[in-house]
Amino acid sequence: QVDRYLYHMRLSDDVLLDVMARFQAEMVKGLGRDTNPTATVKMLPSFVRSLPDGSEKGDFLAVDLGGSQFRAHQVKVFDDGKQSSQLESKFYPTPKEVIQGNGAELFDYVADCLLDFMETKNLKHKKLPLGFTFSFPCKQTKLEEGVLLAWTKHFKVRGVQDTDVVSSLRKALQKHKASFVPAGDVDVLALVNDTVGTMMTCGYDDQRCEVGLIIGTGTNACYMEEMRHIDLVEGDEGRMCINTEWGAFGDDGALDDLRTEFDRELDLGSLNPGKQLFEKMISSLYLGELVRLILLKMTKEGLLFNGKVSTALLTKGKIEMKHVSAMEKYKEGLSNTKEILTELNLFPSEEDCIAVQHVCTIVSFRSANLCAAALAAILTRLRENKKLLRMRTTVGIDGGLYKTHPQYAKRLHKVVRRLVPNCDVRFLLSVSGSGKGAAMVTAVAYRLAAQRKQIDAALAPFLLSLETLREVKNKMRTELEYGLKRETQASATVKMLPTYVCGTPDGTEKGKFLALDLGGTNFRVLLVKIRSGRRRSVRMYNKIFAIPLEIMQGTGEELFDHIVQCIADFLEYMGIKGARLPLGFTFSFPCRQASIDKGTLVGWTKGFKATDCVGEDVVDMLREAIRRRNEFDLDIVAVVNDTVGTMMTCGYEDPNCEIGLIAGTGSNVCYMEDMKNIEIVEGNEGKMCINTEWGGFGDNGCIDNIRTKYDKEVDEGSLNPGKQRYEKMTSGMYLGEIVRQILIDLTKQGLLFRGQISESLRKRGIFETKFLSQIESDRLALLQVRRILQQLGLDSTCEDSIIVKEVCGAVSKRAAQLCGAGLAAIVEKKRENRGVEHLQITVGVDGTLYKLHPHFSRVLQETVKELAPQCDVTFMLSEDGSGKGAALITAVAKRLHNVGQK
Repeated sequence: QVDRYLYHMRLSDDVLLDVMARFQAEMVKGLGRDTNPTATVKMLPSFVRSLPDGSEKGDFLAVDLGGSQFRAHQVKVFDDGKQSSQLESKFYPTPKEVIQGNGAELFDYVADCLLDFMETKNLKHKKLPLGFTFSFPCKQTKLEEGVLLAWTKHFKVRGVQDTDVVSSLRKALQKHKASFVPAGDVDVLALVNDTVGTMMTCGYDDQRCEVGLIIGTGTNACYMEEMRHIDLVEGDEGRMCINTEWGAFGDDGALDDLRTEFDRELDLGSLNPGKQLFEKMISSLYLGELVRLILLKMTKEGLLFNGKVSTALLTKGKIEMKHVSAMEKYKEGLSNTKEILTELNLFPSEEDCIAVQHVCTIVSFRSANLCAAALAAILTRLRENKKLLRMRTTVGIDGGLYKTHPQYAKRLHKVVRRLVPNCDVRFLLSVSGSGKGAAMVTAVAYRLAAQRKQIDAALAPFLLSLETLREVKNKMRTELEYGLKRETQASATVKMLPTYVCGTPDGTEKGKFLALDLGGTNFRVLLVKIRSGRRRSVRMYNKIFAIPLEIMQGTGEELFDHIVQCIADFLEYMGIKGARLPLGFTFSFPCRQASIDKGTLVGWTKGFKATDCVGEDVVDMLREAIRRRNEFDLDIVAVVNDTVGTMMTCGYEDPNCEIGLIAGTGSNVCYMEDMKNIEIVEGNEGKMCINTEWGGFGDNGCIDNIRTKYDKEVDEGSLNPGKQRYEKMTSGMYLGEIVRQILIDLTKQGLLFRGQISESLRKRGIFETKFLSQIESDRLALLQVRRILQQLGLDSTCEDSIIVKEVCGAVSKRAAQLCGAGLAAIVEKKRENRGVEHLQITVGVDGTLYKLHPHFSRVLQETVKELAPQCDVTFMLSEDGSGKGAALITAVAKRLHNVGQK
């Protein structure tokens, strides 16, 4: 009979899955900026961004307002590796005149109690951080600020709604300042909701805990949400705890099909009709009343107590949750039921007792079911946020209904596990969540603030002011001039090497050309076919060969024999072994040239160390090796730097391109300089391309003021200490290494990876620049950042990932700005050469850092614009400067040679 009568209260798994889906939709609404105003589930940001990590320590105070008593706590957190803490509390009554009076009285009372507590604990002379647990819906804009949206439970204090409760508490404490010893003071650091406090308390004992749940007089849940989904708060990095305030779920009618006539009647008789409808179906404040309304109707219909209605049944609030719990006890439930009903002047038969017990079970079971469905929605969201197929997590729980009801916890667990079979959930009972939790939030806030200071201090030297960048530009300009002047060239750090490339393409170039490209760990051979006229085109065929480390660092003869072996393979592969083709040799190392086909190696860079090469002519070494092999002959027309090749490739498309920039593994610039300014080459007519080799800028100490201790460490550990200092601050080959040094330093300070320097972090070169590009990509969630760090053997938390991303950002931003300052010096020089007020010029760019890094190119361009405002610079991406560019230089050289002969 009861089953039939309460048929609507029994919810099948299908119905629960539907409730779960509805709640998920409500969560999305609450998180969206445009949909939040009309959402019933408010999804309030708590500004708690981090769970305890075990390194918290110190003495904290907490006050807790929201239950039937007011509590003050002192929490000691020990950094003893055992994650232990000690809690001392004192309870104070909350008189009716205080909780239904005015705001000033309420906060004065809180301050009085806190002072009394500090006196009994002898804390008045200490300055202690305080966490304020305030268990009412608040709109927070930061951790230590919250505007009360509405009173709930039995609180109704005038003049507090829509005001910041933290500043009210601060004001009340200020009044009492005189009674403190001058040194003693209280600093309110955090405003915490009891649900969040529950999650934090459990999070201290179990770091997997990222959900807090309260099922007591009220009900609510909170969980850690990805920042990128929280429209109401600026920023996309990391996570923040969201206080769902789920009690209001269904206030818009979303649960009307599940609400029974009894729910409606209970709501109409409540203090806040039409509000907190989900809470009214779940929390212990209402379940007893629901049971009373059902029993009353059943009695009136003659189904119970022979149809005799007692005054107790007619009295609101006569049946309480404690009665319901007692009647559902496993063994003594029936005798309890008889006793309770008799006390209420109902004279039950055995059948009546069984029926009433059954009503209680259905009502409390429905509560557990609904609670499980909403919790399952949160767990599913967490799992989807993490992109996991299976998830292990912990839910921290508090609340009288969960703790004291004999079957509630078991039922809730069972239903949750049925609804989300792919989540392994541990339920952890919170001990003094609202007090210790507030202290924990405060302790974490304290730790984060201290960490923030240390991280800012480590990264401060990477922040370059506009003034500093201007200084760098001016110093670069001075060094460029030194390199061009005959008397200072020998000692100049920026070598300004003439390339003997005296023209850019004019479109009449044609023919077949070979190009070689040596500049990194790979070596390329290309056949380039250039057509002129209306059907102007460049077609390329190439093959890539690896250069083993033992050859990079062996003898010069072995290196050039290997190169010729690769050329032979290619000529055979293309079937052109017999033809004597003109060849351009891209050799991306600093060379001093005496003509276009003579290049003396000034010094190896990029990890090459082949012996007997420095000071030798690389074209001669190549010719010798071809002669030794004695299989084919080639016409070596030009030795080319990759930077010049980059400029030429873009010059083929845009005649205004007179600068080439490489921002990749290495960093360099070339540009067309007026012959009259190049003192080290005879002749004053026309222009010649100058390969600046600007990587050596600063080798004379002129930019030591901006080098950090990390730059010095990277330099000392490199193959060429003291050389190429500018390149070591701007090029891809070194940025990852700078990041690694900073990460080691921050880890030593205990700010990262729990203070553990892993084996992999000790390895030089582990942090490749491509990882910087990936980590800084805006599209990447922190989850993916964590995956990249895991690939590197770095087990990181969410907070670690934020810090790593920030470090990468600081290092790459500085690199782009320094590169921009150098380039600004070059474009300003071009403007003055032309004697114009305003210059329009194109820069041809190549290099992985420029092409692949998400922000490098933008920062570089902004810096040039800022430092050279009279120059309108267009940046053009080069397509294969070292291959196509080498062939074009060879073609231009052939054309100019033929013109000369004529």
